[in-house]
Amino acid sequence: MPSMRYWPPAITAGRHDHKPRESHAMTSPLYLAIDQGGHASRAIVFDRDGTIVAHAEAAIATLTPKPGWVEHDAEALLRSIEQTLAQIGQLLGAQVANIKAAGLATQRSSIACWDRTSGAALAPILSWQDRRNQPWLEALPADTALIHQHTGLRLSPHYGASKMRWCLDHLPAVQGALDKGHLVMGPLASYLAFNLLDERPLVADPANASRTLLWSLAQQEWDDTLLALFQIPRAILPPCSLSRGAFGHLTLGGHRIPLRIITGDQSAALFAWGEPNPGTAYINMGTGAFIQRPVSTPLLSDTLLSSVAYIDESSRCYTLEGTVNGAARALHALAREEQIDALDSRLAQWLEKIEQPPLFLNGVAGLASPYWRPDFPSRFIGEGGPEARAVAVAESIVFLIQRNLEESEHDLPAADTLFVSGGLASLSPLCQRLADLSGRPVQRPESVEATARGLAFLVADRPANWAVGQVALFPPRPCPELRNRYLRWKAKLEMELSET
Repeated sequence: MPSMRYWPPAITAGRHDHKPRESHAMTSPLYLAIDQGGHASRAIVFDRDGTIVAHAEAAIATLTPKPGWVEHDAEALLRSIEQTLAQIGQLLGAQVANIKAAGLATQRSSIACWDRTSGAALAPILSWQDRRNQPWLEALPADTALIHQHTGLRLSPHYGASKMRWCLDHLPAVQGALDKGHLVMGPLASYLAFNLLDERPLVADPANASRTLLWSLAQQEWDDTLLALFQIPRAILPPCSLSRGAFGHLTLGGHRIPLRIITGDQSAALFAWGEPNPGTAYINMGTGAFIQRPVSTPLLSDTLLSSVAYIDESSRCYTLEGTVNGAARALHALAREEQIDALDSRLAQWLEKIEQPPLFLNGVAGLASPYWRPDFPSRFIGEGGPEARAVAVAESIVFLIQRNLEESEHDLPAADTLFVSGGLASLSPLCQRLADLSGRPVQRPESVEATARGLAFLVADRPANWAVGQVALFPPRPCPELRNRYLRWKAKLEMELSET
């Protein structure tokens, strides 16, 4: 069966550049954020106040050769970053010399395999969305409570260990490199750092290493018990590091730029508007939606994730995290199935217009927290055409976010405010629904692109005057119809879960 190529809609695809602002002094320090996301690779330059100076972007293709398989061409993905860096060099010209440091953020749970002598990829990048080894994982005699205690995560095919095992079991190039002692496998960030930096380091940062199911939350190192469980040799994994370090140098425009930060996309997004506030729930809505409550120490929950956001020699930040796998991906899947053109530009109007949509039980890419059912079948309840179905899918994202907020309140005080970012945050009616259902004010910053901004904040060593810009406020309103739909949706979903 030939591979299907999914090219994301125009709202997240394509290449565009912002020219440097002429008012910047030629000696102003600049900071480069490399953001490798599910739909595109971006290189964005910020000044020390958090203002964007230059921006380059290159779309990447997502391949789905079989049901449950989601991957990217590794060499093409690497080239996309190199293209954006070349564009930044052209845009900045002599100002490249002002870039003091750079950072790299990638999709967590995405896995790469490569040759340690040449850097050549030995397999596609298996996306965080990939579930190809779910049958093997279900047959694994694993102590799920122990895995949760050691990693803060759930046993899930979305995380890296089962993907690594699949590559070792099924790919001759990977097996051959293992036999020769040339194999490295690990987080996507590790592969990119090895190939982008002059020094070719082998390194695995906490945020990305932790998403493999092989990293100990307590020891901050590869876990021998889990390595034995998944039969992953320690020798093929990159050594573990902190989030901040002297990782190596990028060469750009003849200048060597030190890479100081390596982290995950959602981990970086938490810092987009400065130091995280424990009383705020940070919700980043892109391909998936991620709900993060910052905490100072790991907090184990029965239904949510205990995630590491940032670790350096003097500070640590963790989060209690909820995950919605089918956010923008669910909307894009509906657009393909229903042949809806320009859904991104039409959805806001439909959300305003359609008052009684059907319900959508959203298992796209697997039902994540707080239910953890990777094989849950999605379906609509009730009648409606393509417009109403699109609204139902959008509401299901809000409903799943609300369920995660409710779960977080078993372990933490209710959030005072919800801070939203990501591409879906640009939908004002969606933000208003979230405010109405949660009973909490929702704040949306002027720039909803969170990962690169948070990464730049960390690269710049967390300056006190980081720009937030204008913030749109969505105060909660009484909305009994929405509350009733949510309660019906929750009852239907949990009934189906109990029956399967």
